[in-house]
Amino acid sequence: MSKMTTRRKLAIATWSAPREGNIYGKLTVDADALLDWIEKERERTGVKVTVTHAVGKAVAKALAAAPGLNGRIAWGRFVPHDNVSVTFLVVLDGGSDLAKAKVADADKKGVSAIAGELGGLALKLREGKDENFEKSKGTLKMLPTWIIRPMISAVGWLTGALGINIPALGLEGFPFGSAIVTSVGMFGLDEGFVPPTPFARVPVYVLVGAVKPRPTVVEGEIVIRQQMTITATIDHRFIDGFQGGVLAKVVREALENPETLDD
Repeated sequence: MSKMTTRRKLAIATWSAPREGNIYGKLTVDADALLDWIEKERERTGVKVTVTHAVGKAVAKALAAAPGLNGRIAWGRFVPHDNVSVTFLVVLDGGSDLAKAKVADADKKGVSAIAGELGGLALKLREGKDENFEKSKGTLKMLPTWIIRPMISAVGWLTGALGINIPALGLEGFPFGSAIVTSVGMFGLDEGFVPPTPFARVPVYVLVGAVKPRPTVVEGEIVIRQQMTITATIDHRFIDGFQGGVLAKVVREALENPETLDD
């Protein structure tokens, strides 16, 4: 019998049969201009900017333009957040575990600033120097799954809906912000959808797929362009399909015109 990782233990304790209403959307964007812009940003700043950082900034811009999505549900009503925070998932231990790195005020920071901050947070996590993560991980290791399920539900409500800090467990108020961004492109996967995480209590989950050359039509002719697929899982309680389309339009325009990302 193989040893169960903390990540798998948490997954078993978290999810049950699907029963919530979610909207699933897919957006394919032309990435030629974005890749050129990223290369120039790397040369200009010396920071390893990636498409995931750019997508995170585009999502932050969209959230800033969509106040009805940038918030949480508490006591049966929508409560807006005071700022736009985006959480990125960080792979640990060769892929056997995941951790979160939240960037606050992401809409007000440049892409290279987001990349630099995220790089520092990821390094702390991988070196075991993030005190909050180590506290929370240690607590989960000690508890059986049948206790973890009600505990994370209650803790998720306290931190994610009410914004209460729980230092003893290494948890801050609104630990995941308003969006979670992750990527499978680095693993060569074209696309996928992020399953909602109940205790995170965020309205939108974004997944970045691989950038690949694909045939597309430009000015009536079939050409090969670098394209990237982005998918989103959105809590239907916050917005409907029309508003989701508006959100997608902001993200597309920002990524296909990357010079506007840092405006």
